[in-house]
Amino acid sequence: MKSDNIYLPYLMRVEKITQEAPGVKTFRLKFVDSADEDQFAYYTGQFGEYSVFGVGESTFCIASSPTRKGYIECTFRQAGKVTTALADCEEGSLIGFRGPYGNVFPIEQWKGKNIVFIAGGIALPPMRSVIWNVLDLREDYKDITILYGARTVADLVYKDELLGWGSRSDIKMVTTVDPGGDTPEWKGEVGFVPAILEKIAPKAENTVAVVCGPPIMIKLTFPVLEKLGFTPESIYTTLENRMKCGFGKCGRCNIGSTYVCKDGPVFTYEQLKKLPDEY
Repeated sequence: MKSDNIYLPYLMRVEKITQEAPGVKTFRLKFVDSADEDQFAYYTGQFGEYSVFGVGESTFCIASSPTRKGYIECTFRQAGKVTTALADCEEGSLIGFRGPYGNVFPIEQWKGKNIVFIAGGIALPPMRSVIWNVLDLREDYKDITILYGARTVADLVYKDELLGWGSRSDIKMVTTVDPGGDTPEWKGEVGFVPAILEKIAPKAENTVAVVCGPPIMIKLTFPVLEKLGFTPESIYTTLENRMKCGFGKCGRCNIGSTYVCKDGPVFTYEQLKKLPDEY
């Protein structure tokens, strides 16, 4: 069983690997010690530190829903030393996991509301956790819209799940790729996420918007939502790119006096408006 030392990771076995897109993989992780699994709990929006022994650790959100028991999942793009080592792992490999860290999406407060999910590129994984959490409690929420965009068709992640969400009558699913990123077979939209959001124009009344993507996408999406009538307190995002040590100790996640690892990563647009424009 894991000790009380917060720096000691859980020992996890890579149970399943899914190649999502070029350079992007999803790991399904199982606790090696069943006692760790029994005592572990997390909420949607939280993140962890994933380690390859002898190499280092890297920070990602937990991409699975807490309603799905017995495992956690993470999705990452191979971009540096640790993620390259992770990408070299095979099913059955052992890695470390520290967490969960950070605050959560307040889905209890969203009950009875419409929800619009807006994601771009590799930022769908943190959104996937809250999407599945809400879908597993579907009767608690009203209309659900998912808008997801990527640079090219090949860069779309969770392709099977996108098809599944698109086939459901209780979800409005919209996918888009950047101009030039489509293929002859592509049947979705072509255009940048903020432009497609303005085109589909979800209603703002009794609706929460959840935005996650590259910083430029987030900053260009907020004004569109405000133009559609969304208030800053009804818009949520997660600052995935700012998460570092998990404790707020290394001093690399701060925006002004706010530490994303401790005070976030989930913020409302109203909260971000009060911070320095560094996110």
